Amino acid sequence: QVQLVESGGGLVQAGGSLRLSCAASGGTFSAYCMGWFRQAPGKDREFVAAISWSGDRTYYVNSVKGRFTISRDNVKNTVYLQMNSLKPEDTAVYYCAAGPQQVVVTAREYNHWGQGTQVTVSS
Repeated sequence: QVQLVESGGGLVQAGGSLRLSCAASGGTFSAYCMGWFRQAPGKDREFVAAISWSGDRTYYVNSVKGRFTISRDNVKNTVYLQMNSLKPEDTAVYYCAAGPQQVVVTAREYNHWGQGTQVTVSS
């Protein structure tokens, strides 16, 4: 069973940057694709980014392309989300998730979830 713990959230002004980390334990990290999702108050959970088990393929929702970068370190069992040029509409709880070996972008295909970390972007 994989356990995931996110960190790095916080309060930042619009235009600023944050880097989220998600540390995995209890499983074979390199066997999973990894994803980041977010959920704003009153809204459904939304796909943000995903990365293949090897790190050679990445996918992003259109609204974050060019601003966010997902990466992973299979030695440290950690996945990252570098968020630049943050906007107030990026405010949400951000979750990392571990999925099947092939990259997927829908939440229902991810089996393991972290507890989430709050990101708040002020205008």
